[in-house]
Amino acid sequence: MIIKILGSGCKKCIALGENAKAAADAAGISAEIVKVTDFAQIAAYGVMSTPALVIDEKVVSAGKVLSVSEVAEQLAAI
Repeated sequence: MIIKILGSGCKKCIALGENAKAAADAAGISAEIVKVTDFAQIAAYGVMSTPALVIDEKVVSAGKVLSVSEVAEQLAAI
């Protein structure tokens, strides 16, 4: 599973990345966390506000920091 964090690298982006890693670890999911900071790549996903969370190339959240439990819900839905 590949989890991408789209954003500039700000505090919110870092927090979302940490929450995504914690959720994957808690669920026992082996996931690669990738940070995407290039705005052209971010725009290619149709994301206009960051941070955004992409799981296996599907945008599941944009413009907010999901909690660990919210990320876990998204992981379970994939």
